[in-house]
Amino acid sequence: MDVNVSKPVTTITEFNEKISAFQPNKKLGILLSFVCLFLLGILPIISNSRPFTFSAADFTFFLSFWQVIFAVPLFSLTILKPEDGIFDKNIPTPLKKKTLKIIPIVSVLFLFSTFLYVLSFEKAGTINAAIAVQSFPVFTILLETVFLSKKKNLQELTFTFILILALIYLGTGGTFLLENVSFWFLLALGVPIIWAVAHLTVKSFMEKSAIKPAQIIFFRVTIIAVILLVTLVIVEGPGILLKELLNPELQMYAVTMGLVYYVELYNWYYAIKNIDVSIAGSITTPTPVITMVFAILLLHEVLLSYQFVALLLVCASLYGILYVDRKKELKSKTAVEN
Repeated sequence: MDVNVSKPVTTITEFNEKISAFQPNKKLGILLSFVCLFLLGILPIISNSRPFTFSAADFTFFLSFWQVIFAVPLFSLTILKPEDGIFDKNIPTPLKKKTLKIIPIVSVLFLFSTFLYVLSFEKAGTINAAIAVQSFPVFTILLETVFLSKKKNLQELTFTFILILALIYLGTGGTFLLENVSFWFLLALGVPIIWAVAHLTVKSFMEKSAIKPAQIIFFRVTIIAVILLVTLVIVEGPGILLKELLNPELQMYAVTMGLVYYVELYNWYYAIKNIDVSIAGSITTPTPVITMVFAILLLHEVLLSYQFVALLLVCASLYGILYVDRKKELKSKTAVEN
């Protein structure tokens, strides 16, 4: 977030006045969300293409390790330009401390979500997990309604209800019998729940401080990598990690996953800087379609009829939510102009 400083800033109020001049670019936010749509579609394919001797925990560590490597160049630029981001000397100390306290908390949330992401796609199946993860906008909508006082009308609530029914239909294997719900499918639903909490938190402190997406990503992936490294060394010993690090085949998947994930994160943070998290999440709704095509072609998975029906319902309901939100925005804009 660019901040033009014309005089020293000494209070949070004065600093907030400086950064409030930022004007979101909705077209840019939407464009970047579509980039995320494609990248998110291929991430599960990379993850599930790896040899499964490469455990979910170890794979999560190494993809995070490579994310740190990829994050260093852009993060370094924000150090060379201290007037940018969290290193801006004009940021009030209380605001800077508060931001730096939130980052580790959010990073731990993303640690769990990344591990659950890798594990649930492996256990629940690429197609099922891909559709389940796309319930992300529902949880952001619920959280925005409860905590950000963004009221939802009957149409939005109706589409949300349809989406929930579609997820129940998918999770029960097309039967609506709760005893058929897979544990791994429920685990996959944990990913969008954590994402919703973490991304709304990130958007909130991005709007209140000058921290840059490059800085958020670097701090986030570094904290995740360090926590996982310490944990795995204690649990597995350093020998296994060293052996995997020196295995070119395993690292090929970790490097690819880390790079694609890093690029997706960078696009995502700039997207939600310019548009609501729920809107960005809705734009990425067709992600399972991309995942599904590659899963069938490359992983030889079979698309079942109930999965196809659930996917159609999920996409239709999420785009319904996006359409209603757009109508509300246009109505509000017209009211202000009049």
